[in-house]
Amino acid sequence: MDVMHIGLVALLCAMTAVIANMSAAVFHDGIRPMLPQVAEGNMTRRDAGSAAFGLSIGFVASVGISFTLSTGLLNPWLLFLPTDVLGVMIGSRVLAGLAGGLWGILVVTSLSAVNTVFTGLPIDALGALAELGTPVMSAFALFPLLAIFYQFGWRAGVVAAIVIIISRLLVMKYTAIYPEPIQIFIGMVMLVGAAIRKDLTDRKNGISPPDMSGMYSLFDERTKRIVKNLPFLAITGALIAAVTNAGILAGSEVSIYTLAEVYKQTDPVAQDAAMNRVALSEFMRGLAFLPLIATTALTTGIYGVVGMSFVFVAGYLAPSIPVAAILGAIIICAEVFLLRRISGFLEQFPSIRNSSDNIRNSMNTLMEFALLIGGVLAVMKMGSTTGFTIFAILYYLNEVMGRPILKIAASAVAAILTGFVLNVLYLMGLFAI
Repeated sequence: MDVMHIGLVALLCAMTAVIANMSAAVFHDGIRPMLPQVAEGNMTRRDAGSAAFGLSIGFVASVGISFTLSTGLLNPWLLFLPTDVLGVMIGSRVLAGLAGGLWGILVVTSLSAVNTVFTGLPIDALGALAELGTPVMSAFALFPLLAIFYQFGWRAGVVAAIVIIISRLLVMKYTAIYPEPIQIFIGMVMLVGAAIRKDLTDRKNGISPPDMSGMYSLFDERTKRIVKNLPFLAITGALIAAVTNAGILAGSEVSIYTLAEVYKQTDPVAQDAAMNRVALSEFMRGLAFLPLIATTALTTGIYGVVGMSFVFVAGYLAPSIPVAAILGAIIICAEVFLLRRISGFLEQFPSIRNSSDNIRNSMNTLMEFALLIGGVLAVMKMGSTTGFTIFAILYYLNEVMGRPILKIAASAVAAILTGFVLNVLYLMGLFAI
């Protein structure tokens, strides 16, 4: 990784630590409600930092580290959760920025060393770990369908499933387009249509959406607080988009494995098409999390470090780093200025707000499922059925221990550990390639 990339990551981590120190934005949603108390002097930085560390360490150790080891790409959990903790805990804004920058440099420089270790192993665990992402895109494309099952029952789900399967078959037979984006589009249209129809039916039956007028003054006050910090948020958005465009940062669990495969492609046309799929997936994920992010921002006055995550889409699609940075800043500004309108729309259609919860649950369920299958493919490639046996033991050990490793990361962690175990067994002469 060259000096420019290291510098960009260092600047980004420094900036995220600074805005956390300012109580302007954090990455972890669970930390946001604490920051107004810190700003008002009702909670010490030491206590807030300890709480932030407790909330974040599990994600960093499982999701953050495992995703980066298995893909070679940085991710928000690895970069931004530690800078949340540093920014909240350290009293000085300058020191928080320096600590954040040092964290960014440490992560980037350590990554190359870890890759060197992996590639030097007799059993190619790193190459096999690429299989983790094989089922991800196909599974992710099913999230609207699963959300329909969750929200509207099995009958509506079966109808949607038939429509989606037929559309997939037609796209594959008569076009050269990837079927997954079409699946997502059709599924989302059916989901949103069903949600709006339910709300309109409820209104005809005299059921009105909840009255939120009593919260308007609070929302206005919190919005002004976010707008006051907008220059810092915009700079952060610019840096996130720039680092993403540089090809070293992935936006989420939805895109990271597919993105790792995209960067390995040598055909520019195929790479562009695949990158468009990644961007679409990230965009859809952003839409799914939009109600949660907007509502939390309006009730706390603390924004998210990555905003509504659309800055990643800009990073994926922009033709250059400077353009990505400009787009990232513009997107964050647009998000902030649209916060109240988004909230007003969601108040009118509560079923769409409920759909976002079901979409998030569907995404998590499908990602866990896809990564489990991908983990099996990876360990089978490493060590056939012996690899699978070790993987299964490690995976279910995590389950019976109460999931100290988050389920979404458990498959990746188990696959990485399986690679190490197989290499140790090989060196001991107990396992042959």
